[in-house]
Amino acid sequence: MIVLRNVSKVFNASSGPVTAVEDVSFQVEQGQIYGIIGYSGAGKSTLIRLLNGLEKPTSGSVTIAGQCITDATGEQLRRARLKISMVFQHFNLLWSRTVSENIAFPLQIAGASKAVIKQRVQELIGLVGLTGKEDTYPAQLSGGQKQRVGIARALANNPDVLLCDEATSALDPQTTDSILDLLLSINRQLQLTIVLITHEMHVVRKICHRVAVMEAGRIVEEGEVLSVFTHPQQPITRQFVKQTTEYSSANTPFNPQLVDAQGGCVLKLTFIGVSTQQPIVGELTLKYALPFNILHGKMTQTTHGTFGELWLQVAASDSQLERILADLHRYDITTEVVTHV
Repeated sequence: MIVLRNVSKVFNASSGPVTAVEDVSFQVEQGQIYGIIGYSGAGKSTLIRLLNGLEKPTSGSVTIAGQCITDATGEQLRRARLKISMVFQHFNLLWSRTVSENIAFPLQIAGASKAVIKQRVQELIGLVGLTGKEDTYPAQLSGGQKQRVGIARALANNPDVLLCDEATSALDPQTTDSILDLLLSINRQLQLTIVLITHEMHVVRKICHRVAVMEAGRIVEEGEVLSVFTHPQQPITRQFVKQTTEYSSANTPFNPQLVDAQGGCVLKLTFIGVSTQQPIVGELTLKYALPFNILHGKMTQTTHGTFGELWLQVAASDSQLERILADLHRYDITTEVVTHV
């Protein structure tokens, strides 16, 4: 559906050339929700403008639904853009138009008949959960409702691809979840390909199938969300994962003074899929006749399955610890020795 090959974008500034995107390659399959995550200045905004044809790459190619938009110009580019819609962070609604009129706007530009527009607007209002708000103006809507209007408007011309540029960044956590649930529902109902630009790992975890991590214009890590969450390879990826695991050396999920007083070692176990249902702690306790103190636990759901994290404290000798780690490896559980006294 979407293929980027060795895409770079260099801007000519007064101080000299500035590389915003450098040698980026990835592929998004039809019906996938693909997340692109990075901090400010990583190149995400430039990348999304390359995807919708608002910017031309300095080198490389961008192909969407078999159409190379890198080479498209004039009418050919306009037709290609009709199949690529955008949802924005700050809604970009027409404040003098009602909900229905905002959703109808792209249909009017495309030259659709009044009958077609009326029917399509009603379909979309129902799809995004705004029934009863047809004649309401944007100023009378909550942030989440405004974004629902933006999503409905983006879907008006039946696009092949929906680009979401920080679509939940201006919303509170509860509203963010409701919008993400809506996007996931739309993806499943319409088999719509969605590309999400974000700096929030929670967004990626909740609905994305694959994720690319950007830093300084490059993609430094890419893969299925569950794999990236459980085995992050790059330091920046580990920083993002900590947003949802709530663990860092400066903010432990348990009382470090209690751990220091009891001694031993602290193990961080990461479970994937069926291993989350196995009685691992009980079996280890029986086998080694050691008390395993559960310090903290967390289960996380992604679109590709569940993974769990568990912090255990155990006063084991070096030889026992070696055997415990080997047993956990046989259970296909990733284990990290957080502290070892």
